[in-house]
Amino acid sequence: MTEPRRPTLPGLASPITAKTTASSPATRMPAQESAGQGGRGSAAALSRPSSSSGGNPSNSGSNIEELLAQMVSHRASDIHLQAGSPPMGRVDGLLVPFGNAALMPPDTQAMAQALLTQEQWEDFEYRSELDTAYSLSTVARFRCNVFRQRGAVGIVMRVVTDAIPSFEALGLPSTTMQSFVGASRGLILVTGPTGSGKSTTLASLVDHINRTQAFNIITIEDPIEILHKNKKSLVVQREVGSDTRDFRTALKYAMRQDPDVIMIGEMRDKETVEAAITAAQTGHLVLSTLHTQDAVRTVNRVIDFFPPHERDQIRIMLADSLVGIISQRLLRRADGVGRVLGTELLVNTALIQDYIRDEEKTTLIKDAMMEDNLRGMHTFDQHLVELYRHSLITMDEAMEAASSPHELRMMVTRQGMNF
Repeated sequence: MTEPRRPTLPGLASPITAKTTASSPATRMPAQESAGQGGRGSAAALSRPSSSSGGNPSNSGSNIEELLAQMVSHRASDIHLQAGSPPMGRVDGLLVPFGNAALMPPDTQAMAQALLTQEQWEDFEYRSELDTAYSLSTVARFRCNVFRQRGAVGIVMRVVTDAIPSFEALGLPSTTMQSFVGASRGLILVTGPTGSGKSTTLASLVDHINRTQAFNIITIEDPIEILHKNKKSLVVQREVGSDTRDFRTALKYAMRQDPDVIMIGEMRDKETVEAAITAAQTGHLVLSTLHTQDAVRTVNRVIDFFPPHERDQIRIMLADSLVGIISQRLLRRADGVGRVLGTELLVNTALIQDYIRDEEKTTLIKDAMMEDNLRGMHTFDQHLVELYRHSLITMDEAMEAASSPHELRMMVTRQGMNF
């Protein structure tokens, strides 16, 4: 396979830092603040570039907002700030340095203090890690993780768009997605590795309901990423840590808040999974995510949350409540500009229900998906072939991402395409 092309970003300035002092803290706002209103660190409270500042991060005198704006303008999806390295951005899946000068420990600490409230900073000093969100006016919202490494502060920020994309814009089949969110009750799971766009897909599903149904939608997130304005629906967004203690507690009390739809940012433990399935069985539409690669692994992961003596019952409950599974990964585009979504879609038909209930038949789910594409189902490898057919990805990218490279080659050959 050919080596992936590394993006080049010529002419970028040296790293830029924020300066704050105990006597003159940055203006801070809550995580739910709109991107149009600024974030936790106000530009007015942060120092501006000095005309004499050079490329050294420790005396550049500029602020973190300038750095974030620069990195977003170069299509960085994730931003890494840690001592001993220049600021790094993930562009089209690959890490790229922004500037040559390494950040120093005081730089990353000042950046973190500009991002966090005083209460959050004290919590971080106690726990040595913290999740939060940050809004930068006219630029973007960010999901932030602040942590310690080698005694210094490190920061990773993921760019979260304020605009909620449609199913079509994401590359998701609109008919199948509308069928999913049109269900009166049940469980919809969005799965994939970190950075595969699960949060964006969830937001698109929620937004479609918000625009088309008069429902009460409750979201439980850690942290809140994309802000939903009330449209036809009422949207209540709760953030773990500031609005509620944890996912399972919020889900317990959500059942007493007259919900039609519940969105759980992530199912992390047995109690949350069990509560989500129960909510789906009792007349609510529940949306959530798991870090699994495909539909079969997702079914097995849900079952594996439970001890062996409970698994037969959970199989029955899952088979009865599941609406569908959207498994996804982001792939490098053939033209080298941006990425494209690759998906695997499972629709819970009567046959799939039978396969979920019977442990010995679960492995047959993939075969059923390949043969029943008239209902909107397809495996990941089938979608890779379609993306390759339309010249959206290269064969090297398809082979690297394939669940079974051998099966993918056979599908390409049977359809008369060249490698």
